[in-house]
Amino acid sequence: MAKTGVFDSDPTVMAKATELKKELQKLVRLIVDDVDYRTETIDQARDTLCALKELKTKKRSLSLKLHETVSCPEEFKCPLSKELMRDPVILASGQTFDRPYIQRWLKAGNRTCPRTQQVLSHTILTPNHLIREMISQWCRSQGIELPNSVQYINEEGITEADRDHFLSLLKKMSATLPDQTEAAKELRLLTKRMPSFRALFGESRDAIPQLLSPLSESNCKNGINPNLQEDVITTLLNLSIHDNNKKLVAETPMVIPLLMDALRSGTIETRSNAAAALFTLSALDSNKEVIGKSGALKPLIDLLDEGHQSAMKDVASAIFNLCITHENKARAVRDGGVSVILKKIMDGVHVDELLAILAMLSTNHRAVEEIGDLGGVSCMLRIIRESICDRNKENCIAILHTICLSDRTKWKAMREEESTHGTISKLAQDGTARAKRKATGILERLKRTVNLTHTA
Repeated sequence: MAKTGVFDSDPTVMAKATELKKELQKLVRLIVDDVDYRTETIDQARDTLCALKELKTKKRSLSLKLHETVSCPEEFKCPLSKELMRDPVILASGQTFDRPYIQRWLKAGNRTCPRTQQVLSHTILTPNHLIREMISQWCRSQGIELPNSVQYINEEGITEADRDHFLSLLKKMSATLPDQTEAAKELRLLTKRMPSFRALFGESRDAIPQLLSPLSESNCKNGINPNLQEDVITTLLNLSIHDNNKKLVAETPMVIPLLMDALRSGTIETRSNAAAALFTLSALDSNKEVIGKSGALKPLIDLLDEGHQSAMKDVASAIFNLCITHENKARAVRDGGVSVILKKIMDGVHVDELLAILAMLSTNHRAVEEIGDLGGVSCMLRIIRESICDRNKENCIAILHTICLSDRTKWKAMREEESTHGTISKLAQDGTARAKRKATGILERLKRTVNLTHTA
């Protein structure tokens, strides 16, 4: 039987260890698979391995007395775990709990105090330094060693030293430009490599405004440093990936306007990452409304129109996600989305993604009129005839079906296509289930029109 190690016995360490191991695996794979690997990758792998070793060493140094049953004062016990608290924190209700247990309670979706059942006004946890010091004094009198702030690791894999470092970086964001640049670059790397650092932004209402302070109007009288802007916007993208952050990020007043500014200016990576951030945030329906009302669709459509290849997929994904709501469809059409998207499709640019958006917009009456006026019918028929992609054919026939229902002047072009190539009939036989329904609906309408003409 394998010997149980420190990592196996303490769940608070497993999160950190697993994260470091995944990072190490990724770096080693880069070194092994890439013939022209960089020396920086080797350095990162070495640092990660050292961090893993240090984690194991520090946990071994803890006194075994912590794991023994200790009769301690009730006020030093966590109400949830019934054990001696190692990192006491104060909840919004004023009650004190051990950090990992109250974090687990909140992470499960609870928004009440487990002791008083009071609804919480916020979920920020404040360290209880007084209780911590009293516990430390009691432990010393009992000969028990508690982990210090560096050794103690919560279930998110964050140490007190990590948290202190995080706060020091945020403080630098209000300092001189060199300090801001250095801090922004490190925050970008930490939030990319360590999911636990993303979670830290949700612990304080001021964290995100502090991150964005170098980009605020009052701090940008001499213009925005492009590298600083790129690092800040990319950090915003990284922390938006954390599900618990999405609502907080989108509802922070500075965020959406600064993302819109980034869509219009900065490096192409900045603009692409701003679009990716809007896509990530729009996963929540409430955020779709916030982003749409802010006017973010217009700069997204403008960036799509510019046609930067590296930004196209992120921009298209953001527009698609936002246009799931009826209100945002109308906004996208009003902001010129139909003409931009149709032109790109005609040019053969990202046809798959853009057809999906156009099919979604075609439920808007004004969009249908624009598609018809801009030569969309012949474009859709050509794609059905030439494409080998079932999904593209399905989206095209769905658009044509909507046009067929609302604009009789386009029936002639469809009838001529059917007479010459049998395009719609073939799709009615060989397409997806939805494509067959739409194609059959068009054929029946065209046939009914012919019968009415003959009767007349």
